[in-house]
Amino acid sequence: MVPARKKGDVEARKRAPATGIRTGSRVEDIQRSFLDNLFCSIGRLPRAATRNDLYTALALTVRDRVLKQGVRTLEAYTEQDARVVAYLSAEFLPGPHLANNLLNLGIMDQARQAMNGLGVNLDELFEQEEEPGLGNGGLGRLASCYLDSLASVEIPAIGYGIRYEFGIFDQIIRDGWQVEITDKWLRFGNPWEIARPEIAFNVPFGGRTETWTDEADRFRVRWIPETVVKGVAYDTPILGYRVGTCNRLRLWKAEAVESFDFDAFNHGDYYRAVEDKMFSENITKVLYPNDEHGAGKELRLEQQFFFVTCSLQDMIRVHLSLGRPLEKFHEHWAVQLNDTHPAITVIELMRLLVDEHLMDWDTAWKVTRKTCAYTNHTLLPEALETWPVSLFGHLLPRHLELIYAINHRFLEKVRARFPGDEARASRMSLIDESGTRSVRMANLATVGSHHVNGVAALHSDLLKKYVMHDFAALWPEKFCNVTNGVTPRRFVAVSNPPLGELLTERIGETWLRDLDQLRRLETWADDEEFQGRWRDVKSTAKHRLMGLIQQRTGVVVDPTSLFDVQAKRIHEYKRQHLNVLHILTQYLRLKRDPSADVPARTFIFGGKAAPGYDMAKLIIKLVTATADRVNGDPDVAGRLKIVFFPDFNVKNAQPVYPAADLSEQISMAGKEASGTGNMKFSLNGALTIGTLDGANVEIREEVGAENFFLFGLTAEQAQERMRRGYRPRDVYEQNEHLREVLDFIGSGALAGGDRGLFRPLVDNLLWSDPFLVLADYQAYIDCQEQVNTLWRDETAWTRTSILNVARMGKFSSDRSIRDYCEKVWKVEPLQVTMEAIEPCCAGEE
Repeated sequence: MVPARKKGDVEARKRAPATGIRTGSRVEDIQRSFLDNLFCSIGRLPRAATRNDLYTALALTVRDRVLKQGVRTLEAYTEQDARVVAYLSAEFLPGPHLANNLLNLGIMDQARQAMNGLGVNLDELFEQEEEPGLGNGGLGRLASCYLDSLASVEIPAIGYGIRYEFGIFDQIIRDGWQVEITDKWLRFGNPWEIARPEIAFNVPFGGRTETWTDEADRFRVRWIPETVVKGVAYDTPILGYRVGTCNRLRLWKAEAVESFDFDAFNHGDYYRAVEDKMFSENITKVLYPNDEHGAGKELRLEQQFFFVTCSLQDMIRVHLSLGRPLEKFHEHWAVQLNDTHPAITVIELMRLLVDEHLMDWDTAWKVTRKTCAYTNHTLLPEALETWPVSLFGHLLPRHLELIYAINHRFLEKVRARFPGDEARASRMSLIDESGTRSVRMANLATVGSHHVNGVAALHSDLLKKYVMHDFAALWPEKFCNVTNGVTPRRFVAVSNPPLGELLTERIGETWLRDLDQLRRLETWADDEEFQGRWRDVKSTAKHRLMGLIQQRTGVVVDPTSLFDVQAKRIHEYKRQHLNVLHILTQYLRLKRDPSADVPARTFIFGGKAAPGYDMAKLIIKLVTATADRVNGDPDVAGRLKIVFFPDFNVKNAQPVYPAADLSEQISMAGKEASGTGNMKFSLNGALTIGTLDGANVEIREEVGAENFFLFGLTAEQAQERMRRGYRPRDVYEQNEHLREVLDFIGSGALAGGDRGLFRPLVDNLLWSDPFLVLADYQAYIDCQEQVNTLWRDETAWTRTSILNVARMGKFSSDRSIRDYCEKVWKVEPLQVTMEAIEPCCAGEE
C-alpha cells in the first residue's frame, strides 16, 4: 500500500517537465508516471491499492518507456527497408518482464529509489508478477532468449506464437506425486501486452477443394472450408539491452468470426448461440493438449496451422502495404522455424502465394525455400512430428494436395540423383507409407528450407550422420550448426545481482553485451581476497534458496553443504533416476559405515513431467519417496538432504541457478540436442558433472577438461553397446552396490512395504534400460567421488568455479544470434536512436 503523498511529492510533481512525465528516467518522473497510472489506468487511490495494483501501475510506467522505443524501431525499419527475421515458435517462455525491462532501460536504481520514496518495496512487486507459461521447457525459453538477443544486437525481428489462455500447468506435489493445476496466468490481466483487434485474419479448417479455370485460362484451386475462425494479434514489446531497438512478440488469440448467433438464441437454442465462440476460442485455450487421443491430436494440429497462417498473412499484409512485390518476399523476410511445430509454414506459404496471390508454382517454390530456415531440436525419433494423413486431409485438405505435389517433384529429383535406391526415396518421402500413412513434418521442413541447423556441434554431427543422413547426402551445403546460448541479462544480472555487481566491479559492465569479457576474470582466479568475495556471493544465493525451500516444502537445508542440483524437464533420457541411484548408494554406505567420509550434500531436484508420461511421474515419486526416507533418518542427519523444489519455471529457476554448486547434466550421450540449463548453471559458478552429450561437449572444451567432471559412454560407444545387444541384467548381477540399491528400491522400503509401486521402473532398468542408466552407473559413482575430493579443497573448488564463469563467453545467446545472421539469415544490424538515460540523481536537490 502506498502512503498518501506528502507536500514535497506534490511540489516535485509540479517541477517535473511535462515532456518527461510519461517517459522520463528521473526518479521524480517515474514517481509521477507511476501515480498517474495508478489513478488514471487502474482507478485506485494509493491507500487502497493492492500489491497487484501497485505492480500493474509500475508495469504500465515501464511499458510507456519501452513503447517509446518500439515506435522509433518501427519507424527505422520502415525508413531503412530492413530485412526482418520472423521467429516462429509454438512456445515462448519469456519469464517475468518487469525486472528485465528495468535492467535493459538502465533505470533499475531509479525505479528502486522512486518506489522507496513512495513506501513501496520493489522486490515485492517483482514477486507479484505472473509468469507467462507459454512453453513447455527449453524450447520456449530458448526462443525467448533469442528474442532478447535479437533486440540487444539490434537485429530487425518479430516473434510469432500463440497466446495460450492457460499455459504450462502449475505443479504441486501431493503425497509425493506430481499434481497438475491450471495455470491461470491471465487472471489479473497482462499489463505488458497490447491487443490489436484491427490486426486479425481468418483461419479456415476442414471442408473440401474444387478446381476451375479462371478468365486468364489458369488452373485454379479453391478451398471451401467447413469452419472459419479468426486470429487476433496481441503484441508484447521486447526491448534490447541499452540500445534503441525494441522488437515485438506477436501472439495470436483465436476468436469466433461471429461470436453470437442471434437466430439460434431467438429459437431458444442457447448452446448453439455461442457454439462457434466456444469452438473457436478452444484453439488457443491451453498449451499442448493431451494428444494421446484423436481429439487432442486434431487440436494440436489446429493450433500449429492457426498461428502459422496468421503470422504469414501478417507478413504478407505488411509487405504489400509497403509497396513491395511478393516475388521479392524472401528479400525482406527471413522466417525461422523453431522445431517442427511451425513446419506447416512451407505449405501454407505456398498456398497463399499460389492460390491467393496467383503466383506461378516455380516462383512460389523459389520464394518459399529462400524464405524459410529450420532448426532441429531433437535426436529422438518419437519427437519428430508426424500427422496421420487421414487427420491432415480432414483438417487441411488443400495442404495435403500441395504436400503430394511437392513430394512428387522432390522424389523425382531424389530418384534422378540416386537411381534405383527406392529405400532411400521411401525414407526421404514427405509421406511415411509404413503402417498408418502419415506426413513427416521434419522432412517437409527440410525440403522447404534453405538451411537446416542443429543446436550444438555434437547434435549437428549426429543429425547429419543419423536422423537426416539422406538429406545431408543430397544437400550437404544446407546443413550447419548454431550452438544454443542464453542471455546473461536475465540469468546473471536479474537472477543473481550480487554476482553481476561483483563482475561489473572487476571488469566493467561491458560483459552484459560482450560475454567474452568474462575471460578477464581469470586474472583473479587465484586471488585470495577475490575468492573470498566469490564465496560470499555463492553463500548469499544459497541462503536465499534455503529460505524459499523451507517456505515451499518445509524442508530445512544446510547452506554450507554442497548444493547438488538437477533441475530440468523430467524424462527418462535425462536420467533423474541415475541421480537417485547415486543418492541411495551414499545413503546405504552411510548406514553400513556411519564414519564414512561423505561431505554434507543437499540434492535439489526440479522439473515437470508431461501429464501423460507415467514413467516420468513415477521418477518424481521415486525422488520424493527417497527424500522422505533419507530426510527422516537420524543416522544421516547433517550428511544428506533431498529436496524436490516444485513448479520449476523461469521465475522459480532464477533463485536456483545462482545457488548451485554442482550442476547435474547426466543425460545419455547422443540424446540431448543441446541443453541450456547447463549453460545457466555454469554461468553462475556451478561446476558440471556430465556426459559428452549436447552442449556439454563444448562447455567442457571451453572451461577445460580439468574443470569438468566427465563420466559415461560417448554417443558412439552407446550406439555400439546397444548394437551388440545390451543386457542390463548382467550389469546388475556383476555390481554388488548397484544390486543392493535396486533390491532396496524393489523391496518396498521406499513405499511403506509396497513392492509393486516402483516395480515398473526397476523392471524397465533390469530388462530394457533404453537410456543405459545401469551401464553408466559405476562411472557416475566414481566421478561423484572426484566431486567430493575437490569439494573438500575450498580454494581449489572456488578457483574452478571462477574459471567456469570466466570461460562461458561462447554461450551467450547474442553469439548464437550473430551466428544465425551470418550463416542462415544474412541479416545486418540496424541501429535505432535512443535517448540518453538520466542519472538517478538528475533533478534532485
